[in-house]
Amino acid sequence: MDCPHKHNLPSDGTPLKPSPTLDHWRESSAITPLSFPDGHEGWIALEQQISQEILMDTRFSQQPHRFPGLAPQQSPEEFIDERDKLAIKTADLLALDGDQHRKCRKTVTSKFSFKAVNSYTEAVSALVSKQLSHLLEQPQPVDLTEHFSEPISIANHAFVLGIPDSMVKEFERTFVGSVSRDERITYLREVYRYKLENPGEDVISHLIQSELTQAEVEGLIYVFFTSGRDSVAYMISTSMVALLQNPDQLNLLRNSLPVPAEAIEELMRFCAMFVTLFPRTALEDLELHGEKIQAGQSISVSPVAVNRDPRIWSEPNSLKLDREVKAHLSFGHGIHGCLGQQLARLVIQESLTQLLRAINSIELVSAEQLEPMEFAHPVATYKVGTVFINFMK
Repeated sequence: MDCPHKHNLPSDGTPLKPSPTLDHWRESSAITPLSFPDGHEGWIALEQQISQEILMDTRFSQQPHRFPGLAPQQSPEEFIDERDKLAIKTADLLALDGDQHRKCRKTVTSKFSFKAVNSYTEAVSALVSKQLSHLLEQPQPVDLTEHFSEPISIANHAFVLGIPDSMVKEFERTFVGSVSRDERITYLREVYRYKLENPGEDVISHLIQSELTQAEVEGLIYVFFTSGRDSVAYMISTSMVALLQNPDQLNLLRNSLPVPAEAIEELMRFCAMFVTLFPRTALEDLELHGEKIQAGQSISVSPVAVNRDPRIWSEPNSLKLDREVKAHLSFGHGIHGCLGQQLARLVIQESLTQLLRAINSIELVSAEQLEPMEFAHPVATYKVGTVFINFMK
């Protein structure tokens, strides 16, 4: 397609102050042409209605994985063997469509339901409390991300998935750190074997006991090992930066503890991590809001742009913790929406509640995310960065 105006995804935004370019584009159209780094000419969706339509429309596919953001590029990793290849082919929720996607997602949905997440509350609280004690013992200024947000995200991820305590450090090394695919898959298979012999009430045990094939189970474990955890760490740290930049809202929150559900939703809206979601590619020629989309063209939905739409939220660039809850896109939408979003809400809520109860005064010393940084991933997502604080108990 010969697009009249070619746009590259802007990289001059920050989590709290997204690029004004997204506002300018949205003012002109709900969907606008977007140039991808691989030379593809696609689109970016910037308004809520069209974004939700795209994310629900089965005329779009999760494939191919074509990313609009500029970020450190890594060479595609080779599968270590046919078993590894089959696992990803049959169970990568981020790349599946249709019946196979529904089958895999349906198998594990119950472990992330409201009821299931409520049953995790006591354990999540204990894990947060343990890390808070560690944070309070550190010399100041202290990096909130390193000593609070990241460890909490790792501990809760491991707990819900069912990684035994003795294997959590290796999980951190292999799936939080940067290692070879061979090391990652070797570790994953070790966890699989352990849970096969030592089942529990966790996600991995549930998968092993299901009707899924071993390849599908291992593929889903890989997805869970690589997804979601970073979003929780990002939101804990970024929420605190937002609150410290808005002292009136911080005071409002301190007088409303535990952190209300509507405050979590506003923080999710305001601090969105995903500049764009995983793109959707048209399987056929179609028309959306007057624009002709050709088969093979990819569309990236922008939660950051949608969440700042003044037609949905009054004063969208202001943090208002008591505003009416409306449907933001920070967890995506529809059949590929974030499976673990209720768990994420619980961990973020508990972390902020305990932190604010324990510390009477907090000062933001520095936060890398207050200045533009390279994207964490070319999909594209913001980085959390370091967040140094001083505090008084």
